[in-house]
This record gives sequence, structure tokens and C-alpha cells, in this order.
Amino acid sequence: MNKKRLLFVCLGNICRSPAAEAVMNAKIKNAGIENQVTCDSAGILGYHSGEKADVRMRNHALKRGYKVTSISRKFNAAHDFDAFDMIIGMDDQNINDLNLLTRTSADKGKICRMTDFSTQKLYNYIPDPYYGGPEGFELVIDLLEDACDGLLGYLKKVSK
Repeated sequence: MNKKRLLFVCLGNICRSPAAEAVMNAKIKNAGIENQVTCDSAGILGYHSGEKADVRMRNHALKRGYKVTSISRKFNAAHDFDAFDMIIGMDDQNINDLNLLTRTSADKGKICRMTDFSTQKLYNYIPDPYYGGPEGFELVIDLLEDACDGLLGYLKKVSK
């Protein structure tokens, strides 16, 4: 497998995208391919830049064995489109915002939706749990686990 660089993107980079990064990193480690895939996360907005992920997301993820350690940062089109092979948005608004930031058709070709990799197809987006209760955070992790399994399968297929 050629080394793949993945960037997960949500609105503020404090709930969904850092959780996606943590879940995917765990799946990469379990598959023994840490030297073949790297992950990062970013937010469309920089409101939370420099902050840890939302404590509720960190706690819900930790209960399932995922350590969410990333520090929030704003998506940087000039850097991120060049530094990453896949830029994975969590919902339609993230995808639209990313498309507005593209410079070339190659940039556009790197953008995909997290749920494109879902195997169960329960949702066509990863809902933002920020303003809801605990069940929203659990749902996000459920959806991310499924989508990350699918993404890992996709990466293995395209590397052959």
C-alpha cells in the first residue's frame, strides 16, 4: 500500500472529525498498517483552534477504547489540499465548504464524504452531536466505526 494521508473535516474540529481520526487510527493500528496510513483532522471554522476535542466526545470515545488526542485547527486550503490524499467531510455542508475552497480539479477529486464508506448505510452524513445529549455522541461513534471499517477496506482495495 502506498502511504495514504487522510484528513477528516467537520465544522469546528472538536467532535466528529477528531473522533473519526481517533477511530481510524485505532483501526489502522489493529490492522498493523501504521506505517502506511496517517490521519489528521481539521475544522472548516477556526473558532476552537488550539483546543482539545469536546470533553463529551473524548469521554464517550474513551469508553470504547478510543483516545481522542488531537488539537483543533482550521482547515488550510493552501496546505491541506497538497498534504493529504483524501479529505473526508462529515456532512453536506462540510463537503460544500471544502468544494468552495478548492483550487484545482485535483483538489476536488480528493474530497469525499465519510458515509461514502459506511457499510450499513444508516445515515448519509455524520450528524453533529454538539447541541444534543449523550445519545448523539454514541451515534456518531457507531457511525464512525462502521465508516472507518469501510474506509480501511477501500484503502486495502485501492492499494493492490
